[in-house]
Amino acid sequence: MIVISADSVKADDRPDVSLKTLFSEEHVEGGKAKFGVVSVPPKARIPLSGTGAHDEDEYSIVVKGSILAGITGQEYRLTVGDASLIPAGEAHWAYNDGEEECQIVWVLVKR
Repeated sequence: MIVISADSVKADDRPDVSLKTLFSEEHVEGGKAKFGVVSVPPKARIPLSGTGAHDEDEYSIVVKGSILAGITGQEYRLTVGDASLIPAGEAHWAYNDGEEECQIVWVLVKR
């Protein structure tokens, strides 16, 4: 068993959003997945503008707050307990239009 405290992991270099990769490919047999958590404060957007995409499928679940997310011309409201799957290559974005921080646990899985 490997145990990592999220508090001990350095966030990616972005002043408003705390994106932490807790387990990288080196921790997963076959190197096919990454696992982490992101904290999105009110009025923050991922990415800062436009859309982003991954080479991996993205699985996520909201564990605190809510967030507005968009993909292929559609918008979704995700709240605590909502899970999502964004297929590899699908352009997407997320914006915290609420008044509390949104925390999301995510996993990127290579096909």
